[in-house]
Amino acid sequence: MSNLRKRKRILTIVGARPQFVKAAAVTRCLRLHADETLVHTGQHYDNNMSDVFFDELGIPFPNYNLDIGSGLHGAQTGAMLKALEEILLKETPDCVLVYGDTNSTLAGALAATKLHFPVAHVEAGLRSFNRWMPEEINRVLTDHIADTLFCPSETAITNLNNEGIFNGVHFIGDVMFEALMDARIKAEQYSTILSQLHLETGKFILATVHRAENTDDPDKIKRLIKSLAILSRQTPVVFPIHPRTKKQLMREGSVDEAVNLHILDPVGYLDMVHLEESASAILTDSGGIQKEAFWLKVPCVTLREETEWVETVQQGWNTLAGTDIDKIVQHALQPSKPNHHLDVYKGEGSVRRLIEILC
Repeated sequence: MSNLRKRKRILTIVGARPQFVKAAAVTRCLRLHADETLVHTGQHYDNNMSDVFFDELGIPFPNYNLDIGSGLHGAQTGAMLKALEEILLKETPDCVLVYGDTNSTLAGALAATKLHFPVAHVEAGLRSFNRWMPEEINRVLTDHIADTLFCPSETAITNLNNEGIFNGVHFIGDVMFEALMDARIKAEQYSTILSQLHLETGKFILATVHRAENTDDPDKIKRLIKSLAILSRQTPVVFPIHPRTKKQLMREGSVDEAVNLHILDPVGYLDMVHLEESASAILTDSGGIQKEAFWLKVPCVTLREETEWVETVQQGWNTLAGTDIDKIVQHALQPSKPNHHLDVYKGEGSVRRLIEILC
């Protein structure tokens, strides 16, 4: 009788930029040990939000692309559920792997568990404790569905334990770290974004805004744009703009007072990493960019009142400013840059730890 263990069949579901980055690190190793089927829901669907990430990060072409596109949360999640159910019944995987906190995450977890397929959740246990955020609902529900929970920090494990979740919980670290380090090397070789924008390293601010809590609130988006305009009078500000933010900016915002504000379409991951590493400070409401700024040792100002990545704030590399104009401007122009830097997310080796548990 053969001693060879049967390779597991893993069905991986992705749909948004942060998930592409995590999958880039995991899929490369996963396929050495398991048979993976990759499903792209199409939640992020245009080239700058999707295809360019697959190209630059070397992610295999998806076996299925659902082309769901944007829409209201219920309609989008429902369309994903229907399509994913059909794929799951056809593929009958040993495990369904989901990432993060998007509608794609929740739809994948729900579809799998209703058909009795085990669910593994990468980036489990994160909490903002703000139930107004759609992402918070997605991550809480997914964690309570999942059979295997891969946590990026000790805080995440504590959060799960406080909700009565103990079984299947693993502290593996953050798989995004390895993808970032690979991209950092490639970006230094291939990215020309600084020369294209006539920017110098350490002499500009990078800003991103995409969360509905900011973009869909007229007062908040106006304050954020006002902050960028004020900053642009003193230093260049680079602003790759999310489609949702662009739509709201045209409706609510004004950049008439801006002097040196570079508003760009979404950029590829290599260009984004190069901008992050070269900026004097980063303003963002993105959880992934907060972490990347931390790992790259670039001061971050978070445009929210809370963060899931509390360790970045505790270590002094991240400041919560919300949409307070004075706070944003002050911390962007005089950012905190601590002398210490402890990688509490155990990034190195995280993918290996995940594969050992999953396979």
